[in-house]
Amino acid sequence: MIRLIRSSILAGIAIACGGFGFLASGIQAESFGPLFGSILFSFGLMTVVAYKLALYTGTAGFIKKNEVGRLFVILGGNIIGCFLVGLVSRVSPLDIQTAAENLLRLRLERGPLRCGLLGIPCGFMMTTAVTFARQKHYIPLLLAVPLFIVCGFTHCVADAFYYSCVPFAFIKANFLSVLLVYVSIVLGNLIGCNLYRIIIPASQRD
Repeated sequence: MIRLIRSSILAGIAIACGGFGFLASGIQAESFGPLFGSILFSFGLMTVVAYKLALYTGTAGFIKKNEVGRLFVILGGNIIGCFLVGLVSRVSPLDIQTAAENLLRLRLERGPLRCGLLGIPCGFMMTTAVTFARQKHYIPLLLAVPLFIVCGFTHCVADAFYYSCVPFAFIKANFLSVLLVYVSIVLGNLIGCNLYRIIIPASQRD
């Protein structure tokens, strides 16, 4: 269990580093732009796969029914890793906090239902990218992250990093709304990660 927690924390750090690059590139949009930032974000998923780390959206599509508790231990570790990098963002010379707050405001405007639905295709993309990587095909790892960002889909571990960058006063004032949106994204990702297994019976899979 300790090994799993360590792995999941490091996975959260990896995703948060990718998210940091995404927010930073948005701030410096005149030089780079959001598409470049979304490509930078791929660093997180590629690191998770290279080190075989425990990521919620990289595990949810392969988990067994009796391992659901393990899945949420992984999510907890991911959130801790994101929070650690979020603390670093608070001493950055870039205005990461404002960029993250603007993103969170958009999430709150959409509400839990829409954010949860937007999490479903993101989960599907993550499971698909990891499935390709397990077969030694790595290009989908580079494509999946920019694709879900450009489409505006939601990823619960990425969002954990964004929220950890937002000023504490804003989180406190909107805590219940933020929590509902986040839980909806977690559930949306869980459904999306298992979309293949939900739609195609086990007897018909290759």
